[in-house]
Formats: sequence, C-alpha cells, structure tokens
Amino acid sequence: MGRVLQRLDELYAIGATRVAYSAEEDAAHELAAGWMREAGLDVRVDTAGNLIGTRGAPKVWSGSHLDTVPDGGRFDGALGVVAALEVASRSEVPLAVVAFRGEERGCIGSRAFAAAGERPPAFLELHIEQGPVLERANEPLGVVTSILGQVRAERVFEGRADHAGTTPMAARDDALVAAAEYVLRVRAAARDGAVATVGRLVVQPGEGNVVPARVTLSVDARGTDLDRLVAELELEPTYRTEPVAMGGAPLAALREAVPGAPELVSGAGHDAGILAAAGVPTGMLFVRSLNGGASHSPRELSSEEDVMRAVDVLEAALVRIAQ
Repeated sequence: MGRVLQRLDELYAIGATRVAYSAEEDAAHELAAGWMREAGLDVRVDTAGNLIGTRGAPKVWSGSHLDTVPDGGRFDGALGVVAALEVASRSEVPLAVVAFRGEERGCIGSRAFAAAGERPPAFLELHIEQGPVLERANEPLGVVTSILGQVRAERVFEGRADHAGTTPMAARDDALVAAAEYVLRVRAAARDGAVATVGRLVVQPGEGNVVPARVTLSVDARGTDLDRLVAELELEPTYRTEPVAMGGAPLAALREAVPGAPELVSGAGHDAGILAAAGVPTGMLFVRSLNGGASHSPRELSSEEDVMRAVDVLEAALVRIAQ
C-alpha cells in the first residue's frame, strides 16, 4: 500500500466522524501537522484553525479539508490534503499545503481565511468526484470547470387537522397534499443543468389517523441560474452561494497535465469555490469515485491506481504553476 492510502487509513482510524472543531478533527489536524513537518514545511495555524504548511515563498497552494460528515468515508477532503503532502514530500516545489477547518459545515475555515484577506497566488484542489459520471464514462480523472451555485430554504404548508376516517375528501384541507404537489414542482425546476432536492419533511401532528395540518420541508437547489430557481420555487433562502468558474493558471496546468480528460461541473460545494469567489485563480481535479459514485458514506471508494495517477497529475500541475 502506498503512503497516500496508508495516511488516509490513519486519518480514518481517528474516526469516521470528524465534525468541525471536534476532538476528532483536532486529532486529524495534529496528525497532518506532523506530516507537514516531516515534509520540511513550516507549519502554522491561523485564527480559524486552518492548518498551513509552507516552503519558501509559495507560488501555489494546494489542499482540502479533514472534517467529515457523520459516519463519512476515507477519501472526501482528506485525499486532497494527503495528496498535496505527497507532492511536498517528493518535490522541492515552493508551495503551501492547507487543511481547512469545517468544510462540511459550510466551508467555515476557507470562508474565514478569505474574509481575513488571505489571497494565495493560486489554489489547486484534488478531490474525489462524489458522483458516478467518471465511473460511467470509464475515466479515472476529470477537470472541474465550474461549481454550481446553491440555495437552501424551508417551506411551510398549512392545512387543518381532521379525523382521517370521518372527514370527506372534498372537505379536507390536507397540508401534505399541498406539500406533495410542491415536491413535484421542485423536481420540475431541475432543468438546464440544475438539480433540486427535498431532503427533509416534517408532518404535523404526524398521526396515522389525522389529516396533516402542517408540513415543513427543506429545499436544496443548485444551478447556474439561482435567480430562476428562487423565483420559480418561491424561496426565501437561508443559505446562498453563487456559481463560480475555475480558471487561470491552475485550470490551464490541469488541462496540460491530463490532456483529453473529461471536463465536469461540480454540484457539490468545495473550499476551492470559496477561494475562486474571492478572486484567487483556482482549479480542481476530480478522481473517479467507485461504488456508483458513493460519498458521505463508508462505501466511498477510489482505486489505488486512480489515486496514484491523480497525485502524479497534481504534482505536474503544481510544478508548472510554480515555475
């Protein structure tokens, strides 16, 4: 087993659940800090808790995050940190390796990093795809060209509680029926490359023999035209991030390092998107996810061959940018 996969196993041994600012995430950062020092990097921690290892005057930064969702997988986030460390260990390229805090909680660390005015010259993130596109195309790697914007919101539907056996159908004010019709509207709005999901639904009073009086549901909608989604679904977003394009030297270096690779749009948010939105030239490289693209799950898997190929491409791109 190569060092990259071994280190992923060591991180996973800390816990499959490493939520933001937990003891487990702290332990993962401490372990990574030791690896940074082994690679000859100067290590510091910023006010948000982001872990940064640098060599010289870095012309390029690379990394990802070490936190996970509850009962997550080995590769999400951690691969990007460990791969950047592998490049730092076998190359003298002047770079910085970063492990951002709390990506799974809305990119807490990278947002704080950008808000503090930190502006790396360029940023390149290696990440698993977290979807089935590359596996279905039988392609090991993909170059990300943009990250979809995202809105999250909650909708409430009011009705009237009545007896399920004695209330005629025509006399009912069933909140769940109205909510079900809206769920179909959400699905219909997912066109032109957009995706939209109702992932949580709370029915009150929640009794099998009572007509539902109130339904609360969540909406997660992502696409390049958020204004259309917000208007069409009548949303008042509680969370919004705008679409962002990858570009500059990192995107060009990836295209040169892996010519002919599929170019993908990311439906998931990433630290790379936060930095790109802050004006940092940014690129992302995706590694094929196996098991049908499983992610945020112990079933998450990428092959050793694909991972090693991705590290080689990452190294070639980072060296090119740093020249």
